[in-house]
Amino acid sequence: MQQDSSALSLADRLRAEVAALRPGQRLPSSRTLVDRYRVSPVTVTRALSVLAAEGLVVTRPGSGAYAAERPAPAPEPADHGWQAVALGDRAVDPSGLSWLLTAPPEGAVALSGGYLHPTLQPLRALSTAAARAARRPDAWEIPPLGGVPELRAWYARSIGGAVSPSDVLISSGGQQSLTTVLRAIAPPGSPILVESPTYLGALSVARASGLHPVPVPADEHGLRPDLLAEAFALTGARVLYFQPTYQNPTGATLAAERRAGILAAARSAGAFVIEDDYARHLGFGPPAPPPLVSEDPDGRVVHIASLTKATAPSLRVAGVVARGPVAERIRSTQLVAEFFPARPLQETLLELVTSPGWPRHLRAVHAALRSRRDALSAALARDLPELHHSRPDGGMHLWLRLPDGTDDEALTREALRAGVLVSAGRPFFPAEPPAPFLRLSYAVASSEAELAEGVRRLSALLKS
Repeated sequence: MQQDSSALSLADRLRAEVAALRPGQRLPSSRTLVDRYRVSPVTVTRALSVLAAEGLVVTRPGSGAYAAERPAPAPEPADHGWQAVALGDRAVDPSGLSWLLTAPPEGAVALSGGYLHPTLQPLRALSTAAARAARRPDAWEIPPLGGVPELRAWYARSIGGAVSPSDVLISSGGQQSLTTVLRAIAPPGSPILVESPTYLGALSVARASGLHPVPVPADEHGLRPDLLAEAFALTGARVLYFQPTYQNPTGATLAAERRAGILAAARSAGAFVIEDDYARHLGFGPPAPPPLVSEDPDGRVVHIASLTKATAPSLRVAGVVARGPVAERIRSTQLVAEFFPARPLQETLLELVTSPGWPRHLRAVHAALRSRRDALSAALARDLPELHHSRPDGGMHLWLRLPDGTDDEALTREALRAGVLVSAGRPFFPAEPPAPFLRLSYAVASSEAELAEGVRRLSALLKS
């Protein structure tokens, strides 16, 4: 103990001596230090070890100890306060999206998220498609500005109706497509009509673009055409955004008898309809109705067809269908903002969707999602029978009605602490929600057993 104290005492005395040396300059020899400070060689060795551990000296066997390089002094914190004036009062709020894109903590059951669990993604097929695409001689060249022609043709065939390849613009995923379309057709400061509730990513993009989302109520049969016509008349809006098939968050599909009413209301208002068809390839019930754009001869509907949800998060390629002058406006906006989507991704998607494995993958995903929906629905009926939930024929989400007076956002935070990740309903509404809800995803968890465990944890929390 005395030797340790002596070594620490000597280290304290040597710090001042080291500070006076230049980096790389040699300290006195161990023999000199022994004589100078009247200590043992062991004490000198231990003192130098203390200084080496602190990064003050570097010891070189057979050569001695040297003053180490000194770290540069920490700079004064930069003053970024001036930016508040330059940026103004417009804010971009990513909180809702970042919540959906953040992996759950270790041990938590994920009943929230926007992508298939990795076991449901076509990862092997994607790897094969990417390898084949990368071997193409022109894989890294600039693609045609509208997109790879064969991919545009595939989108046109899959959408159907009178859609031709020349109507299709290949874009960098659904979210980027929506951003580009809104920039092209909706001037900042204008209103945009949206379903209530609606996809919160659309609300984030609209607000970041300086637009004002106006809610139009929807029910279990989709958007209400009678209230849509009234909203167009009251606001003067010239754009409607909605998801007619397996809507996020409710899972609703627009009833057949409402389709003509939606188009009629938009026609009377001289407005565009943005049809976000994000989940068409995730249907597992009765066949989904054809896209609304297939019934639109006059270019009123701008259709966004994304395949990311049916494949993998980083396969960010989508098709935008537009006709007439608006098509050129959208193409020009994309060119100015991002040039073009990466050609290797376009070629990879083309390889994937034209391979024999693509229909097999979709059949497997459909079966898995149907089974998972049933498992989650059964767990809710067993553990929370008093709460009503939707039962969609496709997509990834159930919409759960909570008891009146429940703070859904506080419940979401408590649920995470209890080990289950869910999505509060409030952020999906552009204005005040009529009631509290939760969005529960059945595509993100690792298994049906995990879905049941998540509901059990949520039930215990609600009943407590």
